Amino acid sequence: MLKSKTKEKQKLFPFMQGILLTFIFAAAASYTASFSLFSIIGPLIIAMMIGIMWRAFAGISEPVLAGAGFSSKKLLRFGIILLGMRLNLSDLYHAGFNVFILSLIVILFTIPLVYALSRFLEVDKKISILTACGTAICGAAAVAAIAPLVKANEEETAVSAGTIAILGTAFTLLYTFIYSFINLTPYGFGAFSGGTLHEVAHVVAAASIGGAEAEDMAIILKLTRVALLVPAALIVGILFREKKTDDAPSPLPIPWFILGFLFVSGLNTAGIASEETAAFIVSLSYLLIGMAMAGLGLNVNLKSFKKLGSKPLIAGLTGSLVLSAAGYGLVLLLGLN
Repeated sequence: MLKSKTKEKQKLFPFMQGILLTFIFAAAASYTASFSLFSIIGPLIIAMMIGIMWRAFAGISEPVLAGAGFSSKKLLRFGIILLGMRLNLSDLYHAGFNVFILSLIVILFTIPLVYALSRFLEVDKKISILTACGTAICGAAAVAAIAPLVKANEEETAVSAGTIAILGTAFTLLYTFIYSFINLTPYGFGAFSGGTLHEVAHVVAAASIGGAEAEDMAIILKLTRVALLVPAALIVGILFREKKTDDAPSPLPIPWFILGFLFVSGLNTAGIASEETAAFIVSLSYLLIGMAMAGLGLNVNLKSFKKLGSKPLIAGLTGSLVLSAAGYGLVLLLGLN
């Protein structure tokens, strides 16, 4: 009896070490992202990169890795649910129908485009859909949310999230450079940034050059895309259902955590939580998702990442260029300038 308890404790300690390690990495990433030099990258990608580097240079044991896996799978879902507190559905309503139309067109256009380009370049099917969803919806958070529905492993998820991070950062810098040359008002530039850039951090960083009006519009449009993560996840879950041995489709993977995200958004819209409480919950959600991304990084073999990463980057780059051009045209066409 005592021996079994001792064995359980011996297993539990490294497991908890793994969770604690992801917490430390997430906290360090959040602090690092507070500096302007790293703010464009964002805490989620920084946390993942810390995890990848730690495994590459310091190594990690299997028992500790199990705790990191708990963060990357279980804590992720809870973090996505709490992230709903960032979304106020009434803001989306007041922004106007054209904002919704732009977001919807971007997603319906970008996901098939990036997915088709990736498959044309013979990229793995799961990496293709994750990269497509991350580009179209909300970066690493979308990749992390969709990954369980397509049963993507840690390396596939990390390659997709890393691709989005590189492209999003590059396009953010490009947008700040071209701001003076593309003949958009601050309002229009906010719509352009919010409608086409990848991460929330990218959107805020790029739109800030246009002032408060550009930032407000960019965030509203970006959060409209975030809201569309819910139906997008449901559709992807249906399309990517695996078949059983008898050729019958497996049960529909209902993404309860995505529905939880929408439920929490409803609570925020109803004003149940104060602004301070909502801000705390959003911070907690990013911490939990950051822990998940750190756990994801710890599960990645850097050699495999290098092997899998170049073709998704090419597909994502091509798709992002087309998306930027189409987004610019849509802003003008829909009268959002």
